[in-house]
Amino acid sequence: MATKEEIVNGFMKAIVDGDEEASAKWAKEAVAAGLDAYEMVTKHGGDAMTIVNQKYEKKEYFVPEVLCAANALNAGVDILSPHMKADKTSVPATVVLAVVEGDIHDIGKNLVKIMLSAAGFRVIDMGKDVPSAALVEKVKETKADVLGMSALMSTTMPRMKNVIDMLKDQGIRGKVKVIVGGGPVTKDWALSIGADDRPHDASAAVGATKGLVEKLRAERGETW
Repeated sequence: MATKEEIVNGFMKAIVDGDEEASAKWAKEAVAAGLDAYEMVTKHGGDAMTIVNQKYEKKEYFVPEVLCAANALNAGVDILSPHMKADKTSVPATVVLAVVEGDIHDIGKNLVKIMLSAAGFRVIDMGKDVPSAALVEKVKETKADVLGMSALMSTTMPRMKNVIDMLKDQGIRGKVKVIVGGGPVTKDWALSIGADDRPHDASAAVGATKGLVEKLRAERGETW
């Protein structure tokens, strides 16, 4: 049987290469070896996608390669998900995710969904090109703890501020934490528009979301 290092390296390489068959193979190896399935997805899968994103930013990879990598990750997640033993929330928090209006690039958002779902969050995925008003209504309807918005085009980034302003106007900004992400979105810009955090990648979104939910519940006088 392969060692843990061989399994982890094989799994990550399969994702970076966009090889679904190899990803599934190494995921099965991980299960057979008794490796932590949650760690395989959120840490090693997340690290692999970070490499893919870096290649995309350097123009070594383009959209087709990124899509293949995401599909390879999904192939591994399908096998690993039933074996995940994450430190899940005792009271599941609700997270609403969406790509803002005018933007259809949803790879990053989909990866965040995988990671948060694996961590035990109740994730409501509204998809891409979502109108600002619809996002605010969904937050109100679901009493969401966290709203996550993504944009890959600088021209659609201002939609994030529009949503945050609408939350303020309707008196519910204090009831929900907001995280934002996407290639052109920097942490400084995120904070300047009133967002609570800008996780640096999909795997970091789990820790950031947990931290924000803990803060929100402390503000409400609730326990995690």
